[in-house]
Amino acid sequence: MKQSFNKWTLAVVTATAFGLPLSNAAFADDRTASTDLHAQSIQLAANDTVDKAEEAVSDTWITSKVKSSFLADDSISGLDIKVETNKGVVSLSGVVPTDAERDLAVEKAKAIKGVHDVSADGLKSSE
Repeated sequence: MKQSFNKWTLAVVTATAFGLPLSNAAFADDRTASTDLHAQSIQLAANDTVDKAEEAVSDTWITSKVKSSFLADDSISGLDIKVETNKGVVSLSGVVPTDAERDLAVEKAKAIKGVHDVSADGLKSSE
């Protein structure tokens, strides 16, 4: 029984090995066009995903950099200011003691690399 199974397995493997090159030749034109189109759509989807990931990383980096610059500066109440970034636009919100501190926070945020604009409509002073 074992010997007939081995012969049968050998026959199937041999037939498959000889048949594969022929099947590729028979369908080469259709599969190549389909494969190229599929590869292009995958590449476009991957590029879009990479762009979104880079944007998210950049926004996260900007937010972290702005927040850390606030915390490192003794003139700014860094813990009282909320920082959010979307597509390079930094939004500041919270309450700070003076208008001068509010203006300094906006100035510092604008100085960070990658910041396109700063919206401080939500950042109020208690004066």
